[in-house]
Amino acid sequence: MPERAERSSATQFMKTDFDRMADVELAENTLSLKTLMLKLYKRNPQELAKSTSDPAEKMVTWVFEGELQHHWQFADMQNKQGTEAIHLSFHPDYQGDRVLAFIVGIQTMLQKAHSDKKEFFLTDSIDPQSVYNVARNVEIAAWKLSNSRKPNGELYLLSNELNAQARNLTFEREFGKIIGRTDLFAFMLAEKSERLISRITQNIATMAFLPF
Repeated sequence: MPERAERSSATQFMKTDFDRMADVELAENTLSLKTLMLKLYKRNPQELAKSTSDPAEKMVTWVFEGELQHHWQFADMQNKQGTEAIHLSFHPDYQGDRVLAFIVGIQTMLQKAHSDKKEFFLTDSIDPQSVYNVARNVEIAAWKLSNSRKPNGELYLLSNELNAQARNLTFEREFGKIIGRTDLFAFMLAEKSERLISRITQNIATMAFLPF
């Protein structure tokens, strides 16, 4: 704890309020993605088995804390990132870990919109339109997760559960948090930089991923 305080005081003067907001927004979104990845593995254990025999918790920790080892590039995914990785997770011919592809896609998309940084300082610049577009892409990804089906009609990945026996919308709520944080940051960033954000008003079911 003292080490964290010392580090914070040493860099505080180099950060604006928006830098600190970016730090928090990206860190909280990463925590949400960890939660989603764990929940997806719990509901889709067959996907975890494609990557490891370890418990889901260990896999999630390795994915998010092993960046220096894997650099968010995985051979089984053909090193795809961003929206390409998300598309891969719902491709009928893909035989790899669909949960890994889905989460890596969203995480690397968020990172790219934040200039591939984990901590932000006075000299850093983030494009509010890119951040806004990523929020829309997360909406599309969440829709695909709940609706994309295999040729036989089964969902590629189980997530929310809503029927007479069970009601589980924790996935939807976690996605809502990510979208809300990202949108808020995008609009505040646009206000600060006096830049307009081009808003998108398409049907989410037919909407293509946006550039970011």
